[in-house]
Amino acid sequence: MRVLLVGSGGREHAMAAAIARSPLLDALFIAPGNPGTAALGTNRAVKADDVAGLIALARRERIDLVIPGPEAPLVAGIADACAQAGIACAGPTQAAAALEGSKTFTKEVCDAAGIPTARWERFDAAGPALDYVRSHGAPVVVKADGLAAGKGVVVAQSVAEAEQAITDMMTDGTLGQAGQSVVIEDCLVGDEVSLFAFCAGETAVLIGAAQDHKRIGDGDTGPNTGGMGAVSPPAGFDHAAQEAALDLLVRPMLREMVRRGTPFTGIIFAGLMLTQAGPQLIEYNVRLGDPEAQALLIRLESDLLAALAAVAKGDLTRTNIRFSNQFSISVVMAARGYPGRPVTGGIIRNITQAESVPGVRVFQAGTTLDDAGNLVATGGRVLAVCATADTLASARVRAYEGIARIDWPDGIYRHDIGQRALDALG
Repeated sequence: MRVLLVGSGGREHAMAAAIARSPLLDALFIAPGNPGTAALGTNRAVKADDVAGLIALARRERIDLVIPGPEAPLVAGIADACAQAGIACAGPTQAAAALEGSKTFTKEVCDAAGIPTARWERFDAAGPALDYVRSHGAPVVVKADGLAAGKGVVVAQSVAEAEQAITDMMTDGTLGQAGQSVVIEDCLVGDEVSLFAFCAGETAVLIGAAQDHKRIGDGDTGPNTGGMGAVSPPAGFDHAAQEAALDLLVRPMLREMVRRGTPFTGIIFAGLMLTQAGPQLIEYNVRLGDPEAQALLIRLESDLLAALAAVAKGDLTRTNIRFSNQFSISVVMAARGYPGRPVTGGIIRNITQAESVPGVRVFQAGTTLDDAGNLVATGGRVLAVCATADTLASARVRAYEGIARIDWPDGIYRHDIGQRALDALG
């Protein structure tokens, strides 16, 4: 099977590593990829949201299966374009990808399907939004309605913080078009976990779960990010609980999407809060998470490519997902200044030394090679240092030992990834 994997982040590096192990694979192309994926296949310099360019590449390389990694190509219609070109694609249509592309759409689907989620209101102008938070009070969650690369959510603990978020998004335009409309929700309380499943029509097959660490600083302080680390499996959310959450939060959504004439086929990522009243949906994403994918996929023992091919065919009856019984952890190394203006251009050394620690794997995201062949940082989240072990405590020690061996003066990271799960495990 000739495969085109779309994307350039740590998620795509981890996916490429899993796909490269498949006996079904004949050739792997990654567009645009990064220096890490280049060791697993052939990178092609086509941007992830360049749908026409990706289709042209797929035709040129006689691709059998397109696998979109990030959300941008899905929301831009890559699956629809593949269908028109007669190329299989393991991702949802543009209409179904609105589950991630629009917070309002997700809330409307939840209300129609009876899926438990926070009470919400949508606003298209700053004035009414400000009036609402002043009368409603805090805490509230302010969400940009559109895609904002993981930076469009502010959990406001005070009215002033909510006002600032609304002003930033709707008046100052800090998130561009994504923040021209906002959804304001009641703030759910509990442990947040990420649940993943392969979906086709009304069928959902459990992949697994992880727990992300969103905020930039130790102790869950500072602004939200795209994710600073993850553990898998989450403490207190076992296989039975994950299946029950699929029944409550995912399968009703799939039935509603079929009813609407926009069936969902692909990977669903349900961000949910484990509240005292039971699991409630925070949001849907239409792809694997980052850094959750890195933590999940280093535990994967079954064939990812076979599962994704089944997704593309819309037949999950024989899909088999199998993980090791080990624990895993992913710790993100970001560039100093992230999530604001990250410092770029710094040279990163000693990844090979980091991976010499037993169980450690380093996945690259915001990296490139300079003219001298040095690995340099080009973005916000740059590396994900991952580790597996028989206990979460051991995996955590290994991951941080790997980080200690990496020479990158501009790198920053949280020192407490996994600590909350360790405390819960006792």
